Amino acid sequence: VHLIPVNPIREDGLNPKSRKRIMPDLLTEPPAIDPVYEAHVYCNIPTIAERSMEGHAPHYFKLVSVQVLIRHGDRYPLYAIPKTKRPDIDCMLLPSRKPSHPQLEAFIKHMSKGSAAQMDGSLSSLPRYPSHSLCEMGELTQTGVVQHLRNGQLLREIYINKHKLLLSDWTAKQLYLETTGKSRTLQSALALLYTFLPDFDWKKINMRHQWSTIFCSGSCDCPMRNHYLEEEQRRQYSLRVKNNDLEKIYVDMAKIVGIPTRQLRASNPIDSLLCYFCHNVSFPCTKTGCIGMEHFKVIKRHQLEDERERQEKKLYFLYALLATHPLLNQTVNRLQRIAEGKKEEVFVLYSAHDVTLSPVLSALGITEARFPRFAARLVFELWQDGKRPKEHFIRILYNGADVTFQTSFCKDYYKRSSKPMCPLEKFVNFVKRDMFLVFNSTSYYDACRRRPL
Repeated sequence: VHLIPVNPIREDGLNPKSRKRIMPDLLTEPPAIDPVYEAHVYCNIPTIAERSMEGHAPHYFKLVSVQVLIRHGDRYPLYAIPKTKRPDIDCMLLPSRKPSHPQLEAFIKHMSKGSAAQMDGSLSSLPRYPSHSLCEMGELTQTGVVQHLRNGQLLREIYINKHKLLLSDWTAKQLYLETTGKSRTLQSALALLYTFLPDFDWKKINMRHQWSTIFCSGSCDCPMRNHYLEEEQRRQYSLRVKNNDLEKIYVDMAKIVGIPTRQLRASNPIDSLLCYFCHNVSFPCTKTGCIGMEHFKVIKRHQLEDERERQEKKLYFLYALLATHPLLNQTVNRLQRIAEGKKEEVFVLYSAHDVTLSPVLSALGITEARFPRFAARLVFELWQDGKRPKEHFIRILYNGADVTFQTSFCKDYYKRSSKPMCPLEKFVNFVKRDMFLVFNSTSYYDACRRRPL
């Protein structure tokens, strides 16, 4: 808005004294948190078709690799609120029940033929889709399956139909699939994969098992990572203790269910309440009263305030750098190999948790990103410049939004260049060198052992 002098003409034709419009100061306060709106975003209930920016590039660019990191879809709670009836949610897959998907029935049939797949370790003993009439704790729901059937369909339309990333005669070596050992992550990966490569040949599927939720593989020994995580947990505790509204709500809820406040807090009620909320089930009641929307709002608001403070205090950021380096290093090494002309592992899928995606977003410097919703996806695209074939660029997208230039390593490049992407070497230098500068170190091993000053 420009402030300009205005010279209105008076009715008598004479010009009055020139005066300037005075505009009030713009608001600088952050917008008020709406816990109900944020909870709806987190639920990610499949409704209208999603718009996304994946696969967008100038016509002379060629897509050569895509790496996708997902959070599992909607699940049953991991914790129960003591002395209340568990939410009544059916985990049988019924194509006639909403939310559904046109390929849900075909997905169920295809999953029943999956014995030919190679599954690492304990993965082979996990069910390939949810099938309990009353969900088990942490089990993927039908909503969770549908969320990833939609993700896979969206990615297929862009990467297979438009960009021909994988041709119809694709081989097992062109895929890299890895999941944690939970049924919800394995099933989420299979749902996405099914609509991405419909009726795929099970013999081409090799699902690797990752025992660590931060995907640190053989590089998990990092004392300073644990140190920063403990400091971050202390910060969380301190913020919770200071929140009087939260304490009152916990006391009130504990009275309703008839347990000590400490026990209620330990049962992590927000996890359970979010399930009631996402599935539009009434919050639990007892003879003493009902847990209501006001209880939910206060706890959810605190959770959102905690996320905001976490970004400001930097302890989580330091944890995130050390927690995610092994995974980002693996990603960079693979992108470099493909840029050099290797044709293997051009499509990569990591099926993971909120505690996997959240530190990756933080480490990359994408501070504006929301906490990973159910079925969140983070995509790394590798592009080759058709005019200069030796030059490669990356794009990073979070839930379909291009966040490449929000990253700490490409913010400045964006200001100086007209290119719509980030040079691959910027990402390589960040992972191989710049991630350790804040620790006054030059390597992951050293940063993991160097005590802060």
